[in-house]
Amino acid sequence: MFTNSIEEYNLEANEYSVGHTSPSNIALVKYWGKFGRQFPRNPSLSITLDKAHTSTRVKFSKKDTQGISLTFKFEGNEKTDFANKIQKFLESIVEEFPYLPLYHLDIESSNTFPHSSGIASSASSMSALAMCLCDFERELLKTKPSEEDFLNKASYIARLGSGSASRSVFAKMASWGESYELGSVNEFASPYIDFAPLFENICDSVAIISSGEKAVSSRAGHALMENHPFAQTRFESAHHNIATLVKALKEGDFKSFAEVVEIEALELHGLMMNSRPSFILMATNTLEAINRIRKFREDTGTMVCFTLDAGPNVHILYPQSEKSTVLKFIEEEITPLTQGGLVIHDHMGNGPVKL
Repeated sequence: MFTNSIEEYNLEANEYSVGHTSPSNIALVKYWGKFGRQFPRNPSLSITLDKAHTSTRVKFSKKDTQGISLTFKFEGNEKTDFANKIQKFLESIVEEFPYLPLYHLDIESSNTFPHSSGIASSASSMSALAMCLCDFERELLKTKPSEEDFLNKASYIARLGSGSASRSVFAKMASWGESYELGSVNEFASPYIDFAPLFENICDSVAIISSGEKAVSSRAGHALMENHPFAQTRFESAHHNIATLVKALKEGDFKSFAEVVEIEALELHGLMMNSRPSFILMATNTLEAINRIRKFREDTGTMVCFTLDAGPNVHILYPQSEKSTVLKFIEEEITPLTQGGLVIHDHMGNGPVKL
């Protein structure tokens, strides 16, 4: 899938520079567990963010020697550990881009959000790189792809670098993984726009409970699902939750939306708690924030809920119509629980942008 023969490219270009920004995303129904070549064990659905994004620029320079070569700078500094990861990634996708060994890549990248902030940097960084790679391919191809084919391949390539990155290629919301309800597939993500006006431009405020490194990497976390006693139950639960979430999104039913989103977050952490080895990824203030959000919702009727990534930080979701009320609540009740008073305010975004 998404492969071309070397004859389909015009390889006269000696140099090409391209840049893209690509956002992170926050999953409402979580992808946890994978198989084969980065395929998900269950479908997922996410909100594409706006302000939290990675900017990546790549300069492709033709060279005399064969083989993948690159330099990588993150926020102006060379990062050999990241460069090694990207080297392995590029070597794994030569079948998809057969001309890559002919070019040296100078890659520069930066984020608009702090590392270990509870915002998925792998999703934004790998999708931004995928957009640059596919942009260069489009430049070289003798027959240009349609916009739909271009985005599908970018999502496919992003997936090979980081599963959740496949969803960041699309605006607003995106689904990934085989699902009858969504009509989505495992190979690449799909845009999801069948939601009521209530959810348009939905807000996501990320309370940074702790900015330390996660106790377990996402890669290791996915691997723990291989022999997990509740794995099959979890995969079935995700399909059920997707169906419930899709209905809530279409009908503008925030109550059902909140129930599913919060259950998904807690299921993810529950799976980590009873895996072998076991990991507790929440902090004391994670639970305190959750309790305060639920009490505030119950006391006031405000449309607000939480979700979590595989870490201690809390994503607070709410419609634009509730923004002033929720921001006041966050300032008074949640900010004191955070590390250094850090809360990152974001909202639904429109996907990658070419620089």
